[in-house]
Amino acid sequence: MELGRGSTIGRFLLYKRDWNQAAFVNHIPGDTMLRIKAFKALRPAGELAGQVASAPYDVVNRAEAAELAKGNPNSFLHVSRPEIDLPADLDPYSQAVYDKAREAFKRLQDNGALIREPKPCLYLYRQRMGNHVQRGLVACCHTGDYESGIIKRHELTRKDKEDDRTRHISAIQAQPGPVFLTYRDSAKIDSMVKKAEAGTPLYDFKASDGVAHTVWRIAEPGPFEAAFREIPVSYIADGHHRAASAARIARERRADRASDDEAQWFLAVLFPATQLKILPYNRLVKDLNGLRADAFMAEIGRRFTMVRNAPPQPTQPRNISVFMNGEWKGLSWADEPGADPVSVLDVSVLQNRLLAPVLGIDDPRTSKRIDFVGGIRGTAELEARVRSGECAVAFSMYPTTVDQLMAIADAGLIMPPKSTWFEPKLKSGLLIHTIEPA
Repeated sequence: MELGRGSTIGRFLLYKRDWNQAAFVNHIPGDTMLRIKAFKALRPAGELAGQVASAPYDVVNRAEAAELAKGNPNSFLHVSRPEIDLPADLDPYSQAVYDKAREAFKRLQDNGALIREPKPCLYLYRQRMGNHVQRGLVACCHTGDYESGIIKRHELTRKDKEDDRTRHISAIQAQPGPVFLTYRDSAKIDSMVKKAEAGTPLYDFKASDGVAHTVWRIAEPGPFEAAFREIPVSYIADGHHRAASAARIARERRADRASDDEAQWFLAVLFPATQLKILPYNRLVKDLNGLRADAFMAEIGRRFTMVRNAPPQPTQPRNISVFMNGEWKGLSWADEPGADPVSVLDVSVLQNRLLAPVLGIDDPRTSKRIDFVGGIRGTAELEARVRSGECAVAFSMYPTTVDQLMAIADAGLIMPPKSTWFEPKLKSGLLIHTIEPA
């Protein structure tokens, strides 16, 4: 495949070069193991856990956040999305928003909704969504491991979003939303988790979306800290902006402080890879770039094998379902020999064969003509938005796999934007890491 500067994959590789130069400037020689540590969590009073814990800041818009927090002054959304308590026309990046976050965070502590753990602990966090169960360890990871590549990345960060999270963490002096990490399964850690799960939970509640959240306190963190030192690398599954912001603050603090203070660590949940569930990240395009529907279909036919009456959700890789004119059509193709792990992704094939050359969406990160819909919302939303005329065409994707994510990170490559949608989501405000010493 030609990887010129103008191609999508070519741009990703160029971004990778620039990103790596910036990201690894603080490489710490000699780091060869994953470091985790216990922390004195700021957490909800037991009976209030279900009220305080909220959806992550980046999976709900302002209106959705306001509706979820309605009538619940203890919702952590008042901290993570403080604009819901300010005039609707206010710039969401104005200083008033961060001041409001600080005010709401202080109020939750002053009224007893958030309490301080008396000693450093780790936590086991189990989520149950239908038949799917995943168990992760809540701990602090070192920003040096992020910068040196022991904690591996597969996505770029956007400066505006990174700036926002940096300002938010600085405003409240805390990391309320964990970075979602994964690692290749360890029988030793699995056995330790099983023993911890046999104890009495600290929290056990079901959220409004039906997902059950259970947390156990691990008061003796030493064995887990030692076991994770045997894990050679971990991978960011979700939360690249949170990790990048934590690392930025850590670098700023290192210039002023000699000690290894709390700002050098960031909040994370580490899950074994086989337990994770990735849903598709679907695409909607608002127009056909000036093409008539029949001309657009002809272009598709030249680039893919196409069949009519396809299932709305593809059942295997190298398949995409397309909705237009009230009908689902199926697209399929064969892999190119020798292709790299990024270019074989279904989202890359769609971008490089159709979205860029035919629909003119050269950069999906910045184009206003494309929208991305997490698979949790289902294909019915895709149909509705096309039928309404809001969008011209919808693309239903097969999920990217965890193995693909790790292969791309191992190769030092960058995944296209909006390639993975993990479910269930981790709650914010459930276990909080404060970056000033407790």
